Parts: sequence; C-alpha cells; structure tokens
Amino acid sequence: MAGKFVIITAKNGEFTFNLKASNGEVILTASETYPTKGACENGIASVKKNAGVPVEDQTRAENQTHPKYELYKDKGGDFRFRLKAANGEIIGKSEGYKAKASAKKGIASIAKNAPDAPIVVVEPDEK
Repeated sequence: MAGKFVIITAKNGEFTFNLKASNGEVILTASETYPTKGACENGIASVKKNAGVPVEDQTRAENQTHPKYELYKDKGGDFRFRLKAANGEIIGKSEGYKAKASAKKGIASIAKNAPDAPIVVVEPDEK
C-alpha cells in the first residue's frame, strides 16, 4: 500500500490535509486551513511538486533557496521540519521527533510517498 493524502472537512466548512505513509502514520500536515476544497487540492499539488527538494538543516549553518525542507530544533528540543514552496510559503509541517535521523526519515518518506499519492476526502465525522 502506498501513501495517501487525506483531505479533512472541518466543521466550519474549511479544508485541511494530511499526508499518510503506507503504514497509516501522518508524515505531513497542511500548514493552514483552506476556504475551499479546490484551494486544499492546490496545496496538495504543491506538496507533490516540491516533495523531492533539498533539505536545509537549520541545526547547522547552511542556507538553501526555495523550494526546500527546513529541518530545525524546536523550543522543547524536538527535531521538526517544514516544507516550503518555491515562493517561500510553508505548505506542510511535521510532528516533533526526538532524533534528527527520525526527522530525516520523515522527509525521505514524503519524497517517496507524496508524488504519486492518491487523494481521499474525509468528512468531519469520518476522521
């Protein structure tokens, strides 16, 4: 089974998405909610397009141009990453990982799963 994007309809009528790996784990969450399903699908298209971009490890001194993943350490000491599109907008973000290697595996999983992942729409009561 391959990964998949899941579009979630919020109770307020807005939309968001998660990218799930083949094991069902959420590996990327939308960075925002979208007012329409079409806008949410455009966000997914951007993730698919940018899934294989370079990683900027912000725990080290280096800089990449957009599009890119930014790998960083949060205030609680966990490693996280965000995916930025060519225009510099954040289009997805990760959960916290205790180990940097685990965060890097999450990025690799997105690069593997996102480009061909189907889109599944979930209504509010089906989460």
